[in-house]
Amino acid sequence: MEERNKLIQRRIEKLEEFKKQGMKIYRNDFLPDAFSGDLHSAYDDKDGESLVKDNVCVKIAGRVMAYRSFGKAGFMKVKDFTGQIQVYAEKNSLSEEDFKLYKKLDVGDIIGVEGCLFKTKTGELTIKANKIVLLTKSLRPLPEKWHGLQDKELRYRQRYVDLIVNDEVKETMVKRSKIINAIREFMIKNRFVEVETPMMHKLVGGATAKPFVTHHNALDIDLYLRIAPELYLKRLVVGGMERVFEINRNFRNEGMDLKHNPEFTMMEFYVAYKNYLFLLDFTEELFEYVINSIGLDKTNIQFGDNTIDFSRPWKRLDFFEGLKDVGGLDDDVIKDKEKALKLALELGKSVNKDMSLEKILAELFDALVEPKLINPTFVIGYPVAISPLARRDNDNPNITERFELFISGMEVSNGFSELNDPFDQKERFLKQLEDRKKGDEEASMYDADYIRALEYGLPPTAGEGIGIDRVVMLLTNHDSIRDVILFPLMKDRDDEE
Repeated sequence: MEERNKLIQRRIEKLEEFKKQGMKIYRNDFLPDAFSGDLHSAYDDKDGESLVKDNVCVKIAGRVMAYRSFGKAGFMKVKDFTGQIQVYAEKNSLSEEDFKLYKKLDVGDIIGVEGCLFKTKTGELTIKANKIVLLTKSLRPLPEKWHGLQDKELRYRQRYVDLIVNDEVKETMVKRSKIINAIREFMIKNRFVEVETPMMHKLVGGATAKPFVTHHNALDIDLYLRIAPELYLKRLVVGGMERVFEINRNFRNEGMDLKHNPEFTMMEFYVAYKNYLFLLDFTEELFEYVINSIGLDKTNIQFGDNTIDFSRPWKRLDFFEGLKDVGGLDDDVIKDKEKALKLALELGKSVNKDMSLEKILAELFDALVEPKLINPTFVIGYPVAISPLARRDNDNPNITERFELFISGMEVSNGFSELNDPFDQKERFLKQLEDRKKGDEEASMYDADYIRALEYGLPPTAGEGIGIDRVVMLLTNHDSIRDVILFPLMKDRDDEE
């Protein structure tokens, strides 16, 4: 730390020296006309002689990532958002002032360079500088071996440094953007309308989760950051917007781990006159479109130690059959709350005797079945007790027309035929309200306005939520959600400045 502080002090002294010389330090009047990546694409294949003959002169700007000085000449690597390009600086080609500036540059400084292209003896495309401008002085030295840092959390806390020195991180975030764009394109191609719904709610609903609470001073009321946009989106379907989707943030006041961040991105969409069986095929088509858009092989996508095959059709597994065939449970455990509770507790699950048998079975499914679902698998036939907003199955009123999609042991989406019976929905809201009074902070509140909306008539509707962060994890081979979120929430540390 002491050595680092000395380096910072030296850079500050250089800054003060530049100021005394009348140099503009934080200027914005240098306008580049080229990007390094484009220059490589256009000229890497050209031979050096023709390049000099064509006299291609450019203006680039970026951050100094490497610096080598040999007295009267030297080389730099300058990086912009498209890549890096080499710059050659020599005393005879620069003004005395510019060459002095070059000699005092540090790795991390942001500069502008004017010059003409040529190729070195090793064939590397290079700009021979005839002008160098300091645009921003970097006061903190970049880490020399960012990949070797033992404290990986520092990369998340100082993502700006991570992005400067780790191209893989930038590539992941660019791919994330392409994935979201592909999802949006697919939805629009299928005549869905993108909408925005409130992110502050008066009531908690649309999912099972503990909310964050805030307060609106002017109205003097508590509000909840939304845990899901579901009930607002279905109101839009009632209003005649029969195909809607939203890609936006949800907030859940829960623990953080490899798969969970309290603030996360989800897409929810609803389509009238369809049921959950339509969603199964539609989800397969969506993934196929996205995978093709980013140039991956759908039959061979690596995620950690698993190789995932996204070829259609995907497996469909009944919830109770999964507990038996994959989880290895006998009927006596599945049908006996006491035995199920005992086993769940032995497995370390957060369960208690006040929970319904179905909720306990869901915890057992989480522990015994989900980790074994590697290739895309739709789990269907969920009990009504753990599906408060899903329509009952026409043939078996104890289960719902609902599915969850699991890939590499991770839940990626949840969808169902929507419950549009206002009487049934009211009954389930009341049951959730009872659970809330018993201390279940994740249970939904009673939403009278939503019941009123259903009384106007919600057409037969299918809806689904897809976890965007987890999709990005799968398609970029990152096992931590923090690796695909630019600024994940982090616990404060005592050693932070």
